[in-house]
Amino acid sequence: MFSLFKNKIYLALTLLVFTIGVGIFGYRFIANFSWVDAIYMTVITITTVGFGEVMPLTAEAKIFTVILILCSVVIVGFAISVISEYIISKSSYNDLKHKKMQDTIDNFKDHVIVCGYGRNGQQAVQKLMAYKKQFVIVELDEDLIERYDDNDGILFVHGNANEDETLELAGITRASTLICALPDDADNLFIVLSARQLNSDLKIISRATVETSQKKLMLAGANNVVMPDRIGGDHMASLVVVPDLVNFLDNLSVSGEGDSINVQEVAFDKVCPDGKELTIREVDLRNRTGCSIIGYKTPSGKYTVNPAANQKIEHDSKLIVLGRPEQIKNLHEAFGV
Repeated sequence: MFSLFKNKIYLALTLLVFTIGVGIFGYRFIANFSWVDAIYMTVITITTVGFGEVMPLTAEAKIFTVILILCSVVIVGFAISVISEYIISKSSYNDLKHKKMQDTIDNFKDHVIVCGYGRNGQQAVQKLMAYKKQFVIVELDEDLIERYDDNDGILFVHGNANEDETLELAGITRASTLICALPDDADNLFIVLSARQLNSDLKIISRATVETSQKKLMLAGANNVVMPDRIGGDHMASLVVVPDLVNFLDNLSVSGEGDSINVQEVAFDKVCPDGKELTIREVDLRNRTGCSIIGYKTPSGKYTVNPAANQKIEHDSKLIVLGRPEQIKNLHEAFGV
């Protein structure tokens, strides 16, 4: 729709420039005005401001002026109407789009809110999209929103994430997780405090730039604090110390469409659908899918690496499994992960 409006605007501007050019050259060569006087006469004639002539006009110049006035009135009127229609239609379209977007967000539940759509925010969104998680992005930069809001159905809330009203528009009381990906630690700290007050059950993951902010964010209510710069430095150092191990881990995929995943987490209700607690041996996941259990997370959040076969799988616990893509696919089919 707006491409049609843009074509009309280009046409109107082209006609307007053509009319001004004709007026300047007409007064220059028909009325023998200087270039400055020709430009002046053209402008006051097209805009119909009613100023006087710079010098008396000949009969030919008067006829030319009459034609120029009639043409310019039509062309200027056309240009004004097209530009006004475009502005009004775009405003109405944006209002309708934002209302539709907000209606969709209002129906979300247990979704993820991402505060900030910078480099880290975009990486988080890509991972969420790979896992087909519902998410909403809170972003203050309106230009950034206009650049991305039509891509892949991404939903934005325009506003300052420091304000409770903005978080409420994003559905903070119904969300399951909040990701604070703003570059400033103070902003992230304020968001964590506000979000924790609005939703005590919310899982909050925050970015931190300096180590001194990490403890403060945890005290404010963040469940996890990630320092991208430190992670990057550790990763580069590991490539020096244990390069083969790091390359192997880098090749493990934990997201995708199922044809490239190597690591997967499995909740208790998937391996024990009847609610009865079983041991790892009784689940027999290795023989049924080919995947290996490399980790076990207790209900309290404690991790056990390479758990024993007699490890009982408790309620609200999780298994971490490793396998080739086809084995992960078998896991999905056998346990509905």
